[in-house]
Amino acid sequence: MSSIAAQTILTPKEYIIAERKATLKSEYLSGEIVAMSGATNAHNLITMNIANGLYNQLTEKGCRVYASDMRVGINAGESYFYPDVSVVCEKPRFEDNKFDTLINPLIVIEVLSQSTEAYDKGEKFRRYRQLISLQDYVLISQDQVRVEHYTRQGTLWQLSEINSLENALMLKSVDIELPLRQIYRFVEQETENTTRITHSS
Repeated sequence: MSSIAAQTILTPKEYIIAERKATLKSEYLSGEIVAMSGATNAHNLITMNIANGLYNQLTEKGCRVYASDMRVGINAGESYFYPDVSVVCEKPRFEDNKFDTLINPLIVIEVLSQSTEAYDKGEKFRRYRQLISLQDYVLISQDQVRVEHYTRQGTLWQLSEINSLENALMLKSVDIELPLRQIYRFVEQETENTTRITHSS
């Protein structure tokens, strides 16, 4: 989902109090409020395709799949984000007894837009890496068939890219795979050779 930086400075407590009353979501970066704008048709389709695919495969494993309304808290209030999809497979842990701020996601997935791509790959990823629980960080392009998958390898993160509908996103942390045809189902894409394809199967 798109985000727009604002100049409002709040403490973590002030942010949480305001956010629980707000009608529109905002993220939080060390006091700075980042307003979130609406998502495109492609963004919504990809997000639902991913969430549905994960849910269908992971519920029997005892994992919980959360869509974009679940806030993720990092480093005791330093940052708060709303990932497009997040997964937790151990007992979910929350920041307080409101149970609306998850602090131990195993997988975080963001669907990129032109306005958020640099932010999602840069500052946001830097902060997500502080989560000890996080094993997979996945970035999905909505403008072309491209999935960037960061996997934790000890203290390092390994990047793999997938650019073909014939391949699948492999999530070893939960022992499943998501075919890219499923991720991009119903989304009309412009491929590198300018051939338009509709993922309707």
